[in-house]
Amino acid sequence: MDPILLGKGITDEVAVTLLPKFGNRHGLVAGATGTGKTVTLMTLAEGFSKLGVPVFMADVKGDVSGLAVAGDGNEKVLQRAKDLGVPDYAPGASPVIFWDIYGKKGHPVRTTVSEIGSLLLARILELNDTQSGVLDIVFKLADDRGLLLLDLDDLRALLALVADERKDIATEYGLVSTASVGAIQRSLLRLAQNGGEGFFGEPALELADLMRTNTDGRGVIGILAADQLVLNPRLYSSFLLWLLSELFEQLPEVGDLEKPKLVFVFDEAHLLFDDSPPALVQRVEQVVRLIRSKGVGVYFCSQFPDDVPDNILGQLGNRVQHALRAYTPRDQKAVQAAAETFRENPKLKVVDVITELGVGEALVSFLDEKGRPTIVERAYVCPPKSQIGPITPEQRKALLDGSLVAGQYEKTVDRESAFEKLKDRRGDQSTPSIDADSGGLGGMLGKLGFPGGSGSSKREGVVEAAMKSAARAMASEAGRRIIRGVLGSILGGRK
Repeated sequence: MDPILLGKGITDEVAVTLLPKFGNRHGLVAGATGTGKTVTLMTLAEGFSKLGVPVFMADVKGDVSGLAVAGDGNEKVLQRAKDLGVPDYAPGASPVIFWDIYGKKGHPVRTTVSEIGSLLLARILELNDTQSGVLDIVFKLADDRGLLLLDLDDLRALLALVADERKDIATEYGLVSTASVGAIQRSLLRLAQNGGEGFFGEPALELADLMRTNTDGRGVIGILAADQLVLNPRLYSSFLLWLLSELFEQLPEVGDLEKPKLVFVFDEAHLLFDDSPPALVQRVEQVVRLIRSKGVGVYFCSQFPDDVPDNILGQLGNRVQHALRAYTPRDQKAVQAAAETFRENPKLKVVDVITELGVGEALVSFLDEKGRPTIVERAYVCPPKSQIGPITPEQRKALLDGSLVAGQYEKTVDRESAFEKLKDRRGDQSTPSIDADSGGLGGMLGKLGFPGGSGSSKREGVVEAAMKSAARAMASEAGRRIIRGVLGSILGGRK
């Protein structure tokens, strides 16, 4: 199988290639802003796609969307491709599916509250240890009572129940204070106001849709629109971590293959580790270490190599280092640390070269035939065949309309879950939750079935009511088998 051509060495003029069979040994693309990391990621994505390997990557700045359309073939790009020895170079588009948690620039991405798990949800909501403990109780109570937690309305209903029955619950599950319940509800309100509510619900994302190949055998590149999502760093990083953990848990063991089954790119990797508890970092390390046996390669992208903890950095066999600027003492230490991670090349003084690299140049070390890091090589990076820069809104709309999953995720599904069951059981005797939803106190009263509220947001039509009636017979057992994310299961939950 042909290797992926990334570039050409400047010193020895040798081709710099990544062997497909080591694509699942993970990698790191690092460098300061504006030094060419995005182009490197696009070239790698095109290379994997050509081999039939699906890729999933976040588009933080909007530039990665250019993979979906052919480049303009300007003279400068064509000449660079010729100089670097790119065979049969011609502008071309890659097969792409756009995704978006907010459902605006891509197909909606959803998961259920139960699947995300209490650990990652507590991180998204920025809860302290006490509040996280209360959230654990809510999840356990939902399991014990056979209540499905699908969307945030379900979680709010459970929080209201816990507040009402806190004295009885405390004897079996532990102390629950109204202050903690109120803090969680306020965090949910902030999440909803920031547009995060649409992430929770059904239909949930099918992992098979991230691992598609096109009719011509190329791997489909899934691009997550993240320009707005990254403004909520904990939601962004927790979503990608959840997705990675779901892949780890659901994919079978396959060992070492000729090529990866999927390549997962984690851009702005430092957001994953900022303010993360040690237990979470430890689990990330475990997932990264083990997921390569599932045929998944994980590529972290960040400004500095030391944004990634040492225990994880040591597992990243394929390295691409773009320029770093040593303006501050912190920068100088980062340059030194980056230089020390490469296998020494006697023709290069790496610590000096890192600060001298131009745009489109990089220090590269991939694994050789025996799985050993090659000596570091200063190289020019090949241009992608696709467009460098974002696509237009009109192009995006056309691509969404003709997508392989068009219409599959756009319409939400509202099964009977905790919200409906508690509303039916509690009726007019319920008390409002401490913090109302975005519709105010009247809106919350309406959602909980109170007379005089602004009306339920989940009224059932005749057909919907009939479908839900059929689902009720299975609801109790299904509730006991709520799916947990892998991190939740490792830390005490159960899948």
